[in-house]
Amino acid sequence: MSIHVSEPGRPIGTRLPEIFRNRRVGDVSEVRESAKIKPEYSETTDAEFQAGVQAGKRKAQQYGRSTAGEPMEHRAYLPVSTMCVSGVASIPATATLAEALTAMGENQTRHLAVTVGNNIIAGMVNELWLLAWANGFPGNAADQSLATIELPAFLTAFPETDAHQLARLMLAHQLDAALIIDNAGEPMGIVTSIDYLRLYADSGSYRADV
Repeated sequence: MSIHVSEPGRPIGTRLPEIFRNRRVGDVSEVRESAKIKPEYSETTDAEFQAGVQAGKRKAQQYGRSTAGEPMEHRAYLPVSTMCVSGVASIPATATLAEALTAMGENQTRHLAVTVGNNIIAGMVNELWLLAWANGFPGNAADQSLATIELPAFLTAFPETDAHQLARLMLAHQLDAALIIDNAGEPMGIVTSIDYLRLYADSGSYRADV
């Protein structure tokens, strides 16, 4: 299943992938002439998207049965759902940086999803990024609202996404976490670099491809 990288930006509206935004999903043939079609991106119909989702689930089930006897860290295909932590702590974009750090402490997490409106995902921040941003801010950073800050890029993936592929992209983009979302675009969990360390700590072997 696809992995998406949302570029840095202020938390205005959703920054989830296009397919999860509140708009009609059509076919590329319906695009007006005034809107140029990008070769690297095209919209899919809802039927095509759902077919792809179901195909991904079937493949995940097949691989799960065929590799049931292998240690997870040795499997060629490993659904990220098998290792992600369920639930995602969140905070509204109107919150201040100090409130975000407090929320991290209360939820015992280093990552927060940033939401706008009716819990629409607009970004994700981690503790180190917030502290680094505060250190470089000339004024009183603690009272700065997240809505006024350009939040960092973040990764989103599906439960059926291959965990090995996700690890490579996390390394490539220098991100230590990815948001796992369901088919409706709702956050269902998070996977971090710590989860990968736990997975491979006892494997006794080094995997160069990850």
